[in-house]
Amino acid sequence: MTAAVRYVAQLEQLLATVLKEEMDAIRKAAREIARSFMNGDRLHVFGTGHSHMIAEEFFYRAGGLANVNPILMDGLMLHAGALQSTELERLSGLARVIFDQQQAEAGDVLIIASNSGRNAVNIEMAMLARERGLHVIALTSLAHSKSTTSRHFSGKLLYEVCDTVIDNHGCIGDASVTVEGFPRSVAPTSTVIGAAVVNAIVAETVEVMVHAGTMPEVFASSNADGGDRTNQSLADKYRGVIRAL
Repeated sequence: MTAAVRYVAQLEQLLATVLKEEMDAIRKAAREIARSFMNGDRLHVFGTGHSHMIAEEFFYRAGGLANVNPILMDGLMLHAGALQSTELERLSGLARVIFDQQQAEAGDVLIIASNSGRNAVNIEMAMLARERGLHVIALTSLAHSKSTTSRHFSGKLLYEVCDTVIDNHGCIGDASVTVEGFPRSVAPTSTVIGAAVVNAIVAETVEVMVHAGTMPEVFASSNADGGDRTNQSLADKYRGVIRAL
């Protein structure tokens, strides 16, 4: 098999593993989010580096939940300086500055995506959120986390300080394909699996809410007829509360 075929085959295997091993955690996450929404509370999503794409995957998507606050700080995203983002995600104390800007309250839910689960900003974000009464969900690679040490002074890893843990079942280092004659693995899996988990959570949350007799707020496609009207009404409702709108 070519490298491309092997990569896609690995993704298929990982998705099958997630379906088999992580559905209880995905359903738990969805129930917590549904509870939060039905109580008038909010979902926050955070990630650094490439993991910030998981926060964006939850946000303002066709078929995506409306009451979602993506925590997006330029300095922790690659477009503002990749090397800088690596340094900042290791910086103790930064999480408190970011968290305090989010209008997060007890009863809200926070999802933190971090493949390694070892950097200070993610660990401190989880700790702060739990102290303030949020249910915190980690989307991480347990294989990678358990193979390394924490960069937080507590010695804790992300999965050890969260209420719910969803394992993406990725390999240590994330890059998954070996090519004969080349010294390093290539083609990471965490973003693809993370996006699939995100949308599985969305689908499950909507189902839980509908079965409970509550109609969830969901964005439409802006490129479908009537989509702009639907999305504008939701944006008007949450502008000023969800900072990225």
